[in-house]
Amino acid sequence: MNPMSHIPMPRSVARRGFLRAAALSTTFMAVPGAYAAALMETPPQTEGPFYPDKLPLDTDNDLLVVNDSLDPSAGVVTWLGGRILDSRGQPIRNAMVEIWQADANGVYLHSRSDNGGKRDKRFQGFGRFLTASSGEYVFRTIKPVPYPGRTPHVHFAVKLPGRPKFTTQCYIEGEPQNQKDGILQGVKDPKARALLLVPFKPLPRSKAGELSARFDIILGVTPEG
Repeated sequence: MNPMSHIPMPRSVARRGFLRAAALSTTFMAVPGAYAAALMETPPQTEGPFYPDKLPLDTDNDLLVVNDSLDPSAGVVTWLGGRILDSRGQPIRNAMVEIWQADANGVYLHSRSDNGGKRDKRFQGFGRFLTASSGEYVFRTIKPVPYPGRTPHVHFAVKLPGRPKFTTQCYIEGEPQNQKDGILQGVKDPKARALLLVPFKPLPRSKAGELSARFDIILGVTPEG
């Protein structure tokens, strides 16, 4: 069962509204006030060369379905969510969260991505989500896959008004290839590096083998108002 199975989903209503509702699911909820001390900030990571050079027409937070297609993309369905927080553990609202990643064939939504002819055109490859007062975000995407030279990962960007863009990457906890990934291992502090590693766990009661993963991003900023 996915986090939104209890919500009726008529075709006449935009998918974006329903996917935004998923951010309120207990799959991703954090306990308010759970952070008593200052939190270590999430390490920045390179944006990499494959931020989409031409954004898709559909940039919502469901990367598995492009526009109103009924044909989903290949890959292991994953609900990837979390919160954008400051170093005191306070949620940051109005943060534009972007993700982009390779499809199940290891191809990015970019004109220079390797093996571009194998790109899964059913996979959106890029998505956005604007946080509300809870600081939460959620995406429906696929479990990241490896490609030559890189361990599986998802790219993140967080944009706040009047502040420089923050970029980082999320990795699968326990993935053997992590040990050989130069970008991940470039974070020398083991505690900081651990902040980029996320368990991808089976979604409870899912009959389709879906996964869930939680990636909180801690920024060294103070939320507005």
